[in-house]
Amino acid sequence: MSGNTFGTLFKITTWGESHGKGVGVVIDGCPPKIPLNENIIQAMLDKRKPGGSIASTTRKESDEAVIMSGTFNGLTTGTPIMIMVYNKNADSTAYEPYADLFRPGHGDITYDAKYGIRDFRGGGRASARETVARVAAGAVAKAILEKENINVIAYTISLGGINIKNYDLSIINNNMFYCPDLEAAYEMEKRVIEVKKKGDSIGGIVEIISKGVPIGLGEPVFDKLDADIAKAVMSIGAVKGVEIGSGFSASEKLGSENNDPITKEGFKTNNSGGILAGISNGDEIIVRAAVKPIPSILIQQETINKDKEPKTITIKGRHDVSAIPRINVVCEAMISIVLADHLLRKKAYI
Repeated sequence: MSGNTFGTLFKITTWGESHGKGVGVVIDGCPPKIPLNENIIQAMLDKRKPGGSIASTTRKESDEAVIMSGTFNGLTTGTPIMIMVYNKNADSTAYEPYADLFRPGHGDITYDAKYGIRDFRGGGRASARETVARVAAGAVAKAILEKENINVIAYTISLGGINIKNYDLSIINNNMFYCPDLEAAYEMEKRVIEVKKKGDSIGGIVEIISKGVPIGLGEPVFDKLDADIAKAVMSIGAVKGVEIGSGFSASEKLGSENNDPITKEGFKTNNSGGILAGISNGDEIIVRAAVKPIPSILIQQETINKDKEPKTITIKGRHDVSAIPRINVVCEAMISIVLADHLLRKKAYI
């Protein structure tokens, strides 16, 4: 299997499976003398950790980060950084009945067709457990960005058809969904409880805003900043759509409506989402990710086995009702990784 490495100068390689001994990441290209310790990484991992909200799985993992290399006295050394997180609460028994069945909405059937072998325990490499490694790498990327006063923030703007009506980023850490609208967050909680009782799942939309990004990040034409952001976010398992700035709504606008007027103080609007011609324009970068419902549900579904015989399946085990809010920090991490990579690439010209 290839495709486990992402980035150009700031490069990450993730490894590990859901029910293996652990998951981790090797980061190559991190500059020296960046403040980094396990507490910095842990702060981000705790946002992704299971059991943080009523929408989360009951699988309890401490997700304790261990830095194996690349730091000395609390600073990066410029050598490869390896971060390890051990799996301590994996229970594979619930997955044994599905060893020969393909779970709808999962990668079981495609992994089996491509490789002829698959780890059926929690989806193996295709599990959301892999995102632990991305978040750990994202913490390192954010440490780089922090020195440049760049801040990446992810929050929920829609969940299960409940959309925000108010927008106050100062309150996103005051509710379990990282939602900028407390009234909407309350309705989201009721929606999750309702869906959970039915044994079903829901999706939503995460918005990610990057503040303080300097003008000039991005490498046209195939390494455009927005292209790399889209790839980074789309590589997250539960994400099925990405838009930047006005996104799909731009298709319904006139050019005179979608263009951002320019003044000596900057742009009057931000339909571009902070990126023009693949290069950051100094405005805030606005990204939205469409998150699908979790495919593991308690409702009976049609499927087939490896012999293509028709079967029915009801998924047992410990699963989220929604990937939101745990996926929020994963989106934040992936965009931070892209920005750190392009920041280093821009510095290479100087």
